[in-house]
Amino acid sequence: MDALPLHPKLIHLPIALAVLMPMISVGLLLAWVRDLLPHRVWVVAVALQALLVVSGVVAMESGEDEEKRVEKIVPKAAIEAHAEAAETFVWTAGGVLLLFIAGAALPSAIAARAAAAATAGTLVVLFLGYRTGEAGGHLVYEHGAAQAYITGASAGAAAPPGATQ
Repeated sequence: MDALPLHPKLIHLPIALAVLMPMISVGLLLAWVRDLLPHRVWVVAVALQALLVVSGVVAMESGEDEEKRVEKIVPKAAIEAHAEAAETFVWTAGGVLLLFIAGAALPSAIAARAAAAATAGTLVVLFLGYRTGEAGGHLVYEHGAAQAYITGASAGAAAPPGATQ
């Protein structure tokens, strides 16, 4: 059985989608408003944003599951900063998803405005995803969160930065 924690394996999908969604939504929106593709193509953006939200919730839950183990090593304030950033990221992505859905569901003239707002919202989600990842990086690289998963003789060999052996 793989001893590595689940959370770092899951976080990459929502972060990757946060990076890609501004480009994808701009491309789809331009193709749609220039009549290169039909309005219904916007459902691709809706599906990808929904995947971002769902995978973000799953990643957030996995982080909460691993919190007890890591809080023995990492200051609670650092964990809370990461958790709060993650919640803001996921909730904002969910709000932007509603704009994406409006872009798909409303009549075409109004839908384009909702789609444009959703596209702008992807930049906010990208920023929040970056901030969440940065806070997670602080847990691992500054506070040594990975130490919670090191056992036996290897534990002393991989001490967190600044720790004495």
